[in-house]
Amino acid sequence: MNERLTRIRDSLLGYWNRLSKTQKALLVSTVAITLLTIVILTMQFSKTEYEVAFQDLNGEDAAATMAYLDGASIPYKLSEDGKSISVPSTNAARARVDVAAQGIIQSGSIGFNKMFGTTTSALGMTENEFNVKYKSALNGEIESLLKLMNGVESARVLVNLPEESLFANSEDQDQASASVVMNFQPGFRPTQDVIDGYFNIVKSSVPNLPIDNITITSDNTILYASNAGSGFGAGAAGSIQDNLAIQRKYESDIEKSVKMFLGTIVGADKVNVLVASKLNFDQVNANETTYSPVDVDNMRGIEISVQDIQESYTGAGDPTSGVAGTGTEAVPTYPGDTTTGQTTSENSNKIVNYQVNQITKQIVQSPYIVKDLTINVAIEPPDGETTLNQDIEGNITSILRNIVSASLADSGVTYTDAQLGQKVLVMSSTPSTETAATDTGISRVLLWSIIGGLAALLAVAIFLVVRRRRKNREEELLEEMELPTPAEMPSINLDTVSGESQMRKQLESLAKKKPDEFVNLLRTWLADE
Repeated sequence: MNERLTRIRDSLLGYWNRLSKTQKALLVSTVAITLLTIVILTMQFSKTEYEVAFQDLNGEDAAATMAYLDGASIPYKLSEDGKSISVPSTNAARARVDVAAQGIIQSGSIGFNKMFGTTTSALGMTENEFNVKYKSALNGEIESLLKLMNGVESARVLVNLPEESLFANSEDQDQASASVVMNFQPGFRPTQDVIDGYFNIVKSSVPNLPIDNITITSDNTILYASNAGSGFGAGAAGSIQDNLAIQRKYESDIEKSVKMFLGTIVGADKVNVLVASKLNFDQVNANETTYSPVDVDNMRGIEISVQDIQESYTGAGDPTSGVAGTGTEAVPTYPGDTTTGQTTSENSNKIVNYQVNQITKQIVQSPYIVKDLTINVAIEPPDGETTLNQDIEGNITSILRNIVSASLADSGVTYTDAQLGQKVLVMSSTPSTETAATDTGISRVLLWSIIGGLAALLAVAIFLVVRRRRKNREEELLEEMELPTPAEMPSINLDTVSGESQMRKQLESLAKKKPDEFVNLLRTWLADE
């Protein structure tokens, strides 16, 4: 048996040795590709195909579904996010039907239809059971509404309803409250309008629930409504942030303008500016009505209508009248009874309507007014000097004072030059000459040292590469010039060999043990002959 295996091995080795390098590579690659194909096909036809049977599950529904699948001995795979469960394709339909029939999946919440569709008692539902189911159903309906909003991944709601009393009016009764925990989809950030929508959904779903009693949290962050009654909700916080952003933007613009202007005088790298401001963000709306005459000299307007009535009467006197001042009961200077004479009367009435100028103005002041402004400037003196030139410092102070004066024009306060000068500060920022020189010298030495070291490393690397290439080239030339060494012939002492059988045995032993030397020996014998 061993001889047969040895013979098979020798024959295979002989066949392998007779192949060229190309044939050997082709044979090895063919065998490898064949084996790889067999393995892949075996794995492909033997693996189990899974199909997603349940998706968008919460933690409770996923746990209940996995417990049922374990009990039914149905293999499954849970997704990385824990919201989807896959089962073999052959068992997918059956698993869906069985899980749905047992009511395992509740989708995280139960609404009014599902909650009141079944009762636990044959005689009906008690009041306590109704209250519990009503609260649970209300929570489920609000959760369903919130989940319909764009970007909401999950929501949990807990509503606390107060007990109703027949002896208390609506103002004295306790108010309801609600707590909401929401999770948003990755990358989604709700705007303030969307957040207000969440509050309105909860508020309109529960009776007697003010917005102040609603708490909505998300990812350890509390959401606020714009119209919260506390006076400092998300709207107020957002307004404060906007005001601070406007103030920082205003100060930054002043700093850039001053630094850019002074940079043209003393150098951009020698100026540091610090601006502090106080802005009033009160927006004022005012209506102003002014009346003025058209004719300023006479203080009169335009005559738009005139009504002039003139009346006169002339006629004879009453014959029963007497002489003035006569008679026993007559009044002196009063006309008395007379029989002769003429009477005349006149009446004049003039009405003039004047129209004056009426000017109505609707004034909306700026959204912010600069109430106070301070500019501080630090300037590095020219080289070789420790302080700024007095003329340059005075000019810079005047420029900054003009900027402050123009910015405070609408503040409603008139400032004097001395007061404006207190809001401006120009100082000299003198660096240490010795420290600067030392730092400059060290930096230059370090820079040149690094450059020299890099140059030395580069030179060494080039030398080693050139030397290596030269050595390789010399070795290649020596190999080409080297003469082939004659093959060593196996030593067989023909003098000591007696008989043809012994020589044959030695040749057979040599052919088995050292076939290459045996071939060389035969070639040598043939060449000698």
